[in-house]
Amino acid sequence: MSRSIAPEPPGDLATRSPIAGAPPLRIHQVAELIGLTPRSIRYYEEMGLLSPSARSRGSYRLFDQLDIDRLRFIKGLRDDAGFSIAEIGRLLEDEAARRLAREALASTDDPAERHRILSGRLSSIDDQLAGLNEKLARLQEMVAELQRRRRHVLEHLAELAGDAVNAGDTANDDDAPALAGKAHAAGSAVAAGRGSAR
Repeated sequence: MSRSIAPEPPGDLATRSPIAGAPPLRIHQVAELIGLTPRSIRYYEEMGLLSPSARSRGSYRLFDQLDIDRLRFIKGLRDDAGFSIAEIGRLLEDEAARRLAREALASTDDPAERHRILSGRLSSIDDQLAGLNEKLARLQEMVAELQRRRRHVLEHLAELAGDAVNAGDTANDDDAPALAGKAHAAGSAVAAGRGSAR
């Protein structure tokens, strides 16, 4: 896995109910609401990240509040955290697995079964942590490389600034004999003028 920090899932993503009385929205309405394009939403559907809650009589996709929450979650993972489609798919699968594990825990009092369920959840969490740590390590490497390049550019800029100062000093040094000659000539002219005035 790779890049920044994942946004929090919107509540219990797999179990939240649509807002009572809220009518389902069509794809262009959802796209405008969330800040996606209809094409992106269709792509997420094709990749198995999303399944619209229903279709209208004209076979238009209809999205309820749960679908909208899921799309916001996907958008946050893509845009803010830079997750790949595969990584998002795994996170969404884990959300579903977490819901099933919670239901399974609630349905049994058997210690051995509860231990098995909780051990499975722990293993899944450890896998996610390992992936996120790999992602973080790659990000840190990228940051370190960019910092190195920035220092390199700053060194070049400093060299250019030093060369410009040195060039100015050299020009001043080169002009000194000429200026001295002009001053000498001017002094001689003044002296000659005084002599003729006598």
